[in-house]
Amino acid sequence: MDMEKGLERENGLVTLFSDEELREVSGVKRVGEYVEITCGCTSHRYGDAVGRLRVFLNGYLEITCECTPGCQEDKLTPAAFEKHSGRETARKWKNNIWVIVNGEKVPLYKTVLLKYYNQQSKNANGSHRSHNGRACHHDEFVRCTRCNKERRFRLRTKEECRIHHDALADADWKCSNHPYDKITCDVDEERASRRVYRGCTRSPTCKGCTTCVCFGCDICRFSDCTCQTCIDFTRNAKA
Repeated sequence: MDMEKGLERENGLVTLFSDEELREVSGVKRVGEYVEITCGCTSHRYGDAVGRLRVFLNGYLEITCECTPGCQEDKLTPAAFEKHSGRETARKWKNNIWVIVNGEKVPLYKTVLLKYYNQQSKNANGSHRSHNGRACHHDEFVRCTRCNKERRFRLRTKEECRIHHDALADADWKCSNHPYDKITCDVDEERASRRVYRGCTRSPTCKGCTTCVCFGCDICRFSDCTCQTCIDFTRNAKA
């Protein structure tokens, strides 16, 4: 089924869920092509860890943690957020992560919010393409030439792929060149335990599989780029 056929556009923005579907859900915010919702995970020892869940059309889910004012954990997979919260029965994030519906905590699996995630999982079936026909890409890292620290690049859109592509080709790339995360060389590198989370839709700690590794597609290759990789892809695509 083509998931995009059921989408609506309002003021130029994609509407992933109808107002009726999210009517009783608390903390909903529509931003561009994703929906953001207040969520949380409860530990019997540490209490509630609250965060902001982002749901994307391609099935990808990410959470920015707000468990404490100083917490800097963002862009976590649900499994990583569950572990970060200190939940004792981890590895069941669909059950353990909740949103507020009608004033009550409701597990994600009982809501409409996993609609795109579940559809993507069903249609992946060993393919490197997601449910909407677009290739999946896991997060990549580029090392700063000044401080030698690795910085994360998310590859969810064509724009993000181009930014990473150009950064990788820049022999003098440095932290201050990162367009999204405004960082300097003084900012600490991600912890090693955090870097293993690569944003794969199959497993958060995946090091590369048929779901998150793409060897060339119209999202991560560019006809206006003069590098040999892009030139070869463009020629083969026209053949």
